Amino acid sequence: MQFIDEATITVAAGNGGDGCASFRREKFVPKGGPSGGDGGDGGDVVVVVRAGMSSLLDYRYRKRYRARNGEPGRGQNRHGKAGGTLVIPVPPGTVIRAGGEEADLTEPGQRFTVARGGRGGRGNSRFVSPTDRAPRRAESGKEGETLEVNLELKILADVGILGFPNAGKSTLVSKISAARPKIAPYPFTTLSPNLGVVNRGDDEPFVVADIPGIIEGAHGGAGLGLRFLRHVERTRLLVHVLDLDSPPGRDPVEDYERMNSELAAHSALLAGKPQLVALNKTDVGRGERRAEETARRLGERNVETLAVSALTGEGLRELVREVARRLGLLTEDSRSRSPSSE
Repeated sequence: MQFIDEATITVAAGNGGDGCASFRREKFVPKGGPSGGDGGDGGDVVVVVRAGMSSLLDYRYRKRYRARNGEPGRGQNRHGKAGGTLVIPVPPGTVIRAGGEEADLTEPGQRFTVARGGRGGRGNSRFVSPTDRAPRRAESGKEGETLEVNLELKILADVGILGFPNAGKSTLVSKISAARPKIAPYPFTTLSPNLGVVNRGDDEPFVVADIPGIIEGAHGGAGLGLRFLRHVERTRLLVHVLDLDSPPGRDPVEDYERMNSELAAHSALLAGKPQLVALNKTDVGRGERRAEETARRLGERNVETLAVSALTGEGLRELVREVARRLGLLTEDSRSRSPSSE
């Protein structure tokens, strides 16, 4: 399935039904007596999170959604039927922006009303007073809201796997989880985030996401990075994969600095996220020697590293163990900061 993470649609809530002006035909009742019923309320448009959805693909092809109008009132004080709620399903992690309001929906079942239906008009039986026993007036129904709605999906994952193209991110994800991303020896093989669940026996599993398309200048629109940087915002920990077998003229330490510059240029939130650096491709050529050199240089910057080979699996067990340990520390820290723990 094609991955679509942003869409703009137009929604229209239903109009309220008109009230009815009618009179009963009964003996000894002036002009028969008013008996006009109220019009039904127009239907609301509500966005609801649906478990199992993972893309906004449906909203690329269908752009307009309209709730049903309320039915008009009728004689004998019969009220019109309401239009009913129009439900628009979205995946967990969708941010909704409509009419100056914003909602961040992350849990299945969460709802957000984006457009409210018009109120139904009152029938003439509502206007009876001591001075007007036979009112002839009735209200028209109100129009429902029509709004443009922006849907933006930000994937939900514990760990974001970062790195320049061909650093080995997809191979790493495929080895530590059941995910099977496309892997090939050319840039931009991965065109959408890949999610994988890392199971650790009796320990708590965690979700990793391979974030593609980030290159130098991504924050300004270069490559595909601007599109995918938003997905890193929800992760709790970043694993930065450095390529020890990069082409001549490329340096892993400089790659590390360039990537962090891109994160900082996108937002302070990303720049402040905790990181773990994985030195990948120790199995290739001068990999082990280059890993030692890179670890020493980054160590001078107080950056901790782990040497791994995503292809052979060397060091991956230690990487997973360290990721789980850090996630545990982050969980404990968040609990200690929550008001309920005080």
